[in-house]
Amino acid sequence: MIAHVRGTVTHRSAGSVVIDVGGVGYLVHVTAADHIPAQGQEVELHTSLQVREDSMTLYGFTARSSLVLFELLLSSSGVGPKLALAALGTHRPDVLRLAIAGGDTATLTAIPGVGKKVAERLVLDLKDKVGGDGLGTFADASGTAGGTAGGADPSVLAEVRDALLGLGYSASEVQAAMTELGDARNDPAADAADLLRRCLRVLGSGVVEGEGARR
Repeated sequence: MIAHVRGTVTHRSAGSVVIDVGGVGYLVHVTAADHIPAQGQEVELHTSLQVREDSMTLYGFTARSSLVLFELLLSSSGVGPKLALAALGTHRPDVLRLAIAGGDTATLTAIPGVGKKVAERLVLDLKDKVGGDGLGTFADASGTAGGTAGGADPSVLAEVRDALLGLGYSASEVQAAMTELGDARNDPAADAADLLRRCLRVLGSGVVEGEGARR
């Protein structure tokens, strides 16, 4: 098992990187979300080696939380390495974890290759596992932990996300707004209406209360 690779970047593309380790070049498949250094610079990736009858393929991530979730996604029936990698290239680990825990199929179907049935299967297979050992707490960009025990009800967060998507915001805009909720997202007493108003303020949407539509 190759748990990590550290060496010099000799070649990189949108979906892969070649890392020279003591004169041996390792081809590692990565997501566009991982910021791989330029050619000639050193990088360390947490890796998962996937062995098939006719291939041995390395998948790598700059953050260990992404690796852990990648391998958890693979435990869902019908999910292969390419789909799991696409999921982590579309959403951050904390967003994926929260979407699965809250049954938020709208966020999951934003992943290329994931339709409603696959999204529902992910929720069914992994809902009770996303908070288990090894996943710990995922921190968002502001350093605030999201979806921890004692935080806002996942169904409330899913309701807010669905409402924003219904107003016409893109999945990436919704993710950014949810991240900016900060401490409010971890309040067990948080209600959907208040969180929705906070998100709309973050988005600078120009929505007039009561009209329910974007300007």
